[in-house]
Amino acid sequence: MKHEEKKEGNGSTVMQFVLLGFSDLPNLQGFLFVLFTIIYMIVLIGNSLIIIITRFDPPLRKPMYFFVSNFSSLEICYVSVTLPRILVNLWTQNRSISVLNCGTQMCFFLMLGATECFLLAVMAYDRYVAICNPLHYPLVMNQKMCIQLAVGSWVSGIPVQIGQTCQIFSLHFCDSNQINHFFCDIPPILRLACGDTSVHEISVYVVAMLFGAVPFMLILASYSKIISPILGLPTAQGRAKAFSTCSSRLLVVLLFFGSATISYLRPKSNHSVGIDKLLSLFYTIVTPMFNPMIYSLRNKDVIAALRKLLLKK
Repeated sequence: MKHEEKKEGNGSTVMQFVLLGFSDLPNLQGFLFVLFTIIYMIVLIGNSLIIIITRFDPPLRKPMYFFVSNFSSLEICYVSVTLPRILVNLWTQNRSISVLNCGTQMCFFLMLGATECFLLAVMAYDRYVAICNPLHYPLVMNQKMCIQLAVGSWVSGIPVQIGQTCQIFSLHFCDSNQINHFFCDIPPILRLACGDTSVHEISVYVVAMLFGAVPFMLILASYSKIISPILGLPTAQGRAKAFSTCSSRLLVVLLFFGSATISYLRPKSNHSVGIDKLLSLFYTIVTPMFNPMIYSLRNKDVIAALRKLLLKK
């Protein structure tokens, strides 16, 4: 692949990148294309169904399902930032991407990733209020509050992530234009930069703590408060069902935050390409695939609404 660059002073600026993706697995290109296509369809269909039934089924017009609907919309956008490009690269074997498109992909990925962190925290807080303060729940989680929390989750990360993307792409990339990753993420981009990138790495750590560690701690705090009321449930069956729901949600949260945290908070010198790709698969593809089932499709009200919708059809 041609290495496009322009000279600028004593260095050079890359004009085009090459996403190597899964090129180190030449015999699995067809299999990976089919696999990722199936995953993308699962994400689109599962989340679209949730959006439809929470929008049109009256019993589901509650704060919890309002956030679930927002979360499903987010997952569609979040996965669509990376997976279509992966599929095109696998199908055409043309892995080049312009700097502008690479920066745009990174920016939207970071913004939607920040939204996911905050929205997961909001959903955990919603369950905390519903279980620990049921009498005050309608007052606390009123329509105005729900809209404010949802809008805040969507927009709060936009200025910071735009600024971080501009900061990353202000660097000079003069060693190589080959990104050994399947999308434009910060760690593999920083590996291509010339000169000292310690300031940028610190910036990444600070933003990762702000948008990752803080929401994660709020989620853990919410679920820790929920445990006591669950233990007080009168039947063993009720306790088992509640623990099953909480544990499955916490598992997905741990996968998402854990894989992303390791990727972004490890020192640049400790990064391994293979491990980075594996971790990225978890927070970009695997957890979004399971989220519709974990957060909605195991819920009896959602199943009833889905059955009603299918019977109408």
